[in-house]
Amino acid sequence: MASAENKQTASPMALMVAEVARTMRIQRGWTQEQLGHELGYSAAAVSAMETCAQPASDAMLVELERVLGNGTSLFESARRFMRMEKYPRQFQDYALLEQAAISLQLFAMTVIHGLFQTEAYARALIGGAYPPLSDQRVEELVQLRMERKVLFDREPVPMIEVIIDEAVLRRVIGSEEIMREQLLHLVECARRRNVTLLVLPLDAGKYGEYAGDRGSMSLLETPAHEHLVYLEPQDESLLISEPAKVSIYAQRYAMIRSQALGPRESLDLIKRLAGVAV
Repeated sequence: MASAENKQTASPMALMVAEVARTMRIQRGWTQEQLGHELGYSAAAVSAMETCAQPASDAMLVELERVLGNGTSLFESARRFMRMEKYPRQFQDYALLEQAAISLQLFAMTVIHGLFQTEAYARALIGGAYPPLSDQRVEELVQLRMERKVLFDREPVPMIEVIIDEAVLRRVIGSEEIMREQLLHLVECARRRNVTLLVLPLDAGKYGEYAGDRGSMSLLETPAHEHLVYLEPQDESLLISEPAKVSIYAQRYAMIRSQALGPRESLDLIKRLAGVAV
């Protein structure tokens, strides 16, 4: 529903879309009702978009591109950035980098990495967050998390390696059934040619050399072959680009990898936890 509060909190991208759409409408000599007719929306919806009382939805942006885009992909680009603005603030910068990455090396110590979560697992996880979120915000974040998976099928295809602590696989999120579905999903993900899935076993520290004690991390390579590290402790975020620091994290990741089970052993363990015969 359109509201005065939305006008005050509208994002820079929503404001830009509103201004550009209004300018293009006026240049064509169209009323809000005429533009609404072309878009398949009411004049009131167009007015709400132009004033940011109700910023353009993803569906409206598709129609704005069709009607006003003139082949510029302006509103299509706006869709991408407006989706990014819906992410938690600390994740927004990394989200853009993740979608463009040519390689990812991920270590998940507490929960299944977001790229590999099922919708049910993500909903249980996000819905159980503290402080509690509204049902609408939970659903919005769940859908945004699911949309990140387009990375798996992007061209050029990225190389993705994920190491999951065994404790994560044994930690039930939501319900036993949700967890079983999540484990089976990991099995399917591991069958992708661009994905390597490894498990860091519970006994990795048995001889006093446990490399995973510093927490989760994401190592990323950009199309320009820049190497970055992303950390997200307690809803804060840290994006590291300094080569010396990145090198330390890369070495630590390599040590974690050396202590993990091999791909086939990892897959067999996941299957056993899911109750599938190996």
